[in-house]
Amino acid sequence: MKLYNTMSRRIEEFVPIVPGKVSMYCCGPTVYNYAHIGNLRTYIFEDLLHRTLIRAGYDLCHVMNITDVGHLTGDGDDGEDKLGKRSRETGKSVWEIADFYTKAFFADEKDLDIIRPDIICKATDHIQDMIDLIKRLEDRGHTYTSGGNVYFSIDTIDDYGKLARLNLDDLKSGARIEVDSNKRNPKDFVLWFTNSKFKDQAMTWDSPWGRGYPGWHIECSAMSMKYLGEQFDIHCGGIDAIPVHHTNEIAQSEAATGHTWVNYWCHGEFLVNDKGKMSKSTGEFLTLSLLKEKGYDPLDYRYFCLSGHYRSQLMFSYEALDHARAARKGIVQKVAELKAAAAPAAEPSEEARKYMADFDSAMENDLSAPQALSVLHLLLKSPISPSDKLAAIYHMDGILGLDLESVEPYKEEKIGGDEEWALVEERAKAKKERNYQRADEIRAELLKRGYIVKDTPSGPVLEKNV
Repeated sequence: MKLYNTMSRRIEEFVPIVPGKVSMYCCGPTVYNYAHIGNLRTYIFEDLLHRTLIRAGYDLCHVMNITDVGHLTGDGDDGEDKLGKRSRETGKSVWEIADFYTKAFFADEKDLDIIRPDIICKATDHIQDMIDLIKRLEDRGHTYTSGGNVYFSIDTIDDYGKLARLNLDDLKSGARIEVDSNKRNPKDFVLWFTNSKFKDQAMTWDSPWGRGYPGWHIECSAMSMKYLGEQFDIHCGGIDAIPVHHTNEIAQSEAATGHTWVNYWCHGEFLVNDKGKMSKSTGEFLTLSLLKEKGYDPLDYRYFCLSGHYRSQLMFSYEALDHARAARKGIVQKVAELKAAAAPAAEPSEEARKYMADFDSAMENDLSAPQALSVLHLLLKSPISPSDKLAAIYHMDGILGLDLESVEPYKEEKIGGDEEWALVEERAKAKKERNYQRADEIRAELLKRGYIVKDTPSGPVLEKNV
């Protein structure tokens, strides 16, 4: 198994901390709105990684958080809480909003055949864990309080920004006007907000520093370490999390523990369109529900995402989605025909196993889904038996997640009813008896009923007259 590690900027052999076991944390949604399809591309990539690790024989513990408090409209601690902002816009409570969009997110994941993580943790259920981690940082001299808020001081560590490869001297010399005058360094970030920051914040908790709520970054550090320990194998997310969120997670986690926190950092690239990166703020807010309203199956979108490597930007257009839909429908049709002809082989042939091995090899090489799809298409065109093909297809779909096992076997549509086929038989008998006048009368009668009768080497057939 090989994975591209954002920290080293190279593809590395994956070696877990505990042989045979994998600990993986994925940044989950901020539940103040629907996930757009760019967000969902990241979760599809993480699902491919989940499935591939299981296929490779690992015992996986996959943890994902739900950010239901603390994420501001600006990642640099500026703006207001996203749920609070949404609450004022809708008149609904922050709790109602979080619950509604959490359910909507998991409905999208179900439609996309994404396997649920083993552990799903809400930020609001882990406030004490965050307070404990902040106290630990405080005891180690990495924090300061200013204006009522607790900040992490990046000047207390030597390697801030190593994931994003930030040049701090350049950042300081080119820094914009500082938004938060309480910060000693513009790159310092908030661990705990108190009422001195937002007087009307709906979600607040008691803490040693005053009643308030946690900063966004501390959530993931506290929850991942609670469930996976102080060092774990893989941390995933979108590429946009690298320069701020993941950078700050690393800073506070390694400052607290004194050692490496995560061994492999895996990031999915942007979904883009002709306007650039797809996001909720660009005006091009495409949701899975919107695609469904336009007649697309959610698995059309999953197939579209499979057609591009997770580390490459993927250009979205409806034309591209149409191509993906056509390709997926072609696979479904082929599977339906195969299921009508045979059952999957219990023991696939050597040739079938070769296709399966080539597929697994592609996925275990940094999740090369486009290459894996090409193996599937080669399999479909191959001369091996239907039963062998089905066995190999089901094996591949265990990772692709296109729900191919549930495809109904192909049933040839019967054209015409019993009366029409009685006429066909009568016509065949008339022809055999050289009663061509009667045969022609029957042909004319069938035509009036909307059918054309054709003679073929295997016998007469009916076709609808369209």
